[in-house]
Amino acid sequence: MSMFLDTAKIQVKAGNGGDGMVAFRREKYVPNGGPWGGDGGRGGNVVFVVDEGLRTLMDFRYNRHFKAQSGEKGMTKGMHGRGAEDLIVRVPQGTTVRDAETGKVLTDLVENGQEFIVARGGRGGRGNIRFATPKNPAPEISENGEPGQERELLLELKVLADVGLVGFPSVGKSTLLSVITAAKPKIGAYHFTTIVPNLGMVRTHSGESFAVADLPGLIEGASQGVGLGTQFLRHIERTRVILHVIDMSASEGRDPYEDYLAINKELESYNLRLMERPQIIVANKMDMPDSAENLKVFKEKLAANYDEFAELPQIFPISSLTKQGLATLLDATAELLDKTPEFLLYDESEMEEEAYYGFDEEAPAFEISRDDDATWVLSGEKLEKLFNMTNFDRDEAVMKFARQLRGMGVDEALRARGAKDGDLVRIGKFEFEFVD
Repeated sequence: MSMFLDTAKIQVKAGNGGDGMVAFRREKYVPNGGPWGGDGGRGGNVVFVVDEGLRTLMDFRYNRHFKAQSGEKGMTKGMHGRGAEDLIVRVPQGTTVRDAETGKVLTDLVENGQEFIVARGGRGGRGNIRFATPKNPAPEISENGEPGQERELLLELKVLADVGLVGFPSVGKSTLLSVITAAKPKIGAYHFTTIVPNLGMVRTHSGESFAVADLPGLIEGASQGVGLGTQFLRHIERTRVILHVIDMSASEGRDPYEDYLAINKELESYNLRLMERPQIIVANKMDMPDSAENLKVFKEKLAANYDEFAELPQIFPISSLTKQGLATLLDATAELLDKTPEFLLYDESEMEEEAYYGFDEEAPAFEISRDDDATWVLSGEKLEKLFNMTNFDRDEAVMKFARQLRGMGVDEALRARGAKDGDLVRIGKFEFEFVD
């Protein structure tokens, strides 16, 4: 079984904030000591950090749940709880992070050491020292810590390569990679010898260097899921130049020009923007008997079917076996890379806006629905956050929560919907009676 993994679905949970404390200063010579309960500590964030030593997402195959520590609770003497350390999760270069629910791209991690907070820890709850007022100098109120952010993420690895080798199976991509780099891909005289992308570094005679990826062989219908193509087409997206390798010997009975059209059609079907990348046609296996004649016919067909105003792609005849024409091909590739900018992988519609961890002012503070058992159900981000941060062990905190609901207009909204004295109202798993 292949040990290459380039997609993973994981769940992350940031740490909850620590609960605030209710405490009072009681010392022999300190009259009217007052409140002395400290705040809770901040919960830990979940942070992705790029590690250039990782090559796959295999670590996420067996460990799919990542949970940061919660902050410490507040303490007496007004002492704050300790904030939790962030949970560091290492990912390989080229990892794209999406929100599984919305499908939006959160970040594209490509630089070694790059960091991104994927889930933010909750703030610590306030202790009763924070609620002291002239009217209430000894409050028995404290807050629970804010819940940490929880979300499901989709990770996609797209290999970091400047140049991608594409073409039908057995056209010689792996052999070409093995002779121009120090990579040692598996090479065999059968289709789909390469079942995972292979990466290698090229250094030309003039001193230029670039990364080349040998991508598993595409076949007709790859963009619709045929063969291995759909699984690894994503890796072409990061490349800036495509080397389109074609078997000019037609050793498998296929027409080289038809091969060229078929592969381009798959690239276009998968992602129209792949056709923006400049291509160099690599006419391989020129050491075979019929290759020269086939190349001549290929050039005629290409010229006949190209727009007269369009620039024909460069064609380099080579033989990976005899190393004929390789130096010229690599110099031309390096020259084209110098002129080709990086391509934007995602447009604004695919990217999630910078995360805002406060309340959305435009979102309704609460929503009212009714369950099958006739219970009124209250929901909404702001309301649920207030509920979670309320310490229901303290009567004063419960009364404060009731006042907050009234201030939000919950009582009036329930009356308008037909709620009557004694009706049950539910928030999460907590139920109470509506008092008119």
